[in-house]
Amino acid sequence: MQRQTRTLQKPTAPALGRLLREWRATRRLSQLDLALEANISTRHLSCVETGKAQASRELVARLADVLDVPLRERNALLVAAGFAPKYPESALATPALAQVRRAIEAILAQQEPYPAFLLNRRWDVLMANAAAARVNRFVLGGRDSRHDNMLRQFFDPDDLRATVVNWEDVAGNLIHHLHSAVAAAPSDETAQALLADVLAYPGVPARWRRREPESAALPLLTTVLRRDDHELQFFSTITTFGTPRDVTIEELHIECCFPVDEATAALCRELAQSAASS
Repeated sequence: MQRQTRTLQKPTAPALGRLLREWRATRRLSQLDLALEANISTRHLSCVETGKAQASRELVARLADVLDVPLRERNALLVAAGFAPKYPESALATPALAQVRRAIEAILAQQEPYPAFLLNRRWDVLMANAAAARVNRFVLGGRDSRHDNMLRQFFDPDDLRATVVNWEDVAGNLIHHLHSAVAAAPSDETAQALLADVLAYPGVPARWRRREPESAALPLLTTVLRRDDHELQFFSTITTFGTPRDVTIEELHIECCFPVDEATAALCRELAQSAASS
């Protein structure tokens, strides 16, 4: 008589309780705080976190609202609780996002002759206007960036990093935002891997391996780029979409660069005129 053995299957999604505890820690909420805000008993929340009680779909949504969880992570909470994800993640090229894409293209075009970029949650450059390419090629001596990721561009010594006069200020600000993104999405392994990658570049201060409070010494951070005797100084604005219901849309942002001084503005106009006449 043959003995049958059972193969134990590992769960494919993180346990709901662990995710909730991570989110409470991120938001600095105790069980009592979260229970009061979600209008449930502390005992019930404790049972959900330990797996003794099954959370309903409505309860998961309510807890996510209180914890201000992004759409991608809301899907992760639902899957961990045994439910199907609620929020779609559409490719930017799909017909469903055609109007969004047109709006992005209009903003990028309107920013000429100054650089503008469309970035996702991983700081990948998904779209950019012609001015962005012109400025990059100018400061890099006629070549394009080695990376399609803005963080890697600014941390790689063989890319834009070599052209940034105030690199430690700019890179320190970027690493602060990346640390915040990792802390705000505990299950986002992509953000964690990106953080490890950029910290591995040479010359990165050891203190940046810890999340530090952002310095408030300057009213506005500018990026100063230099090639030979030319300097370009920019500050940036960030545009996001209001009330998104799609993961992709929520994670997009448009960075528009504006000249700090007339010398930068004039050089950008000159680069645009040169490109038009060639």
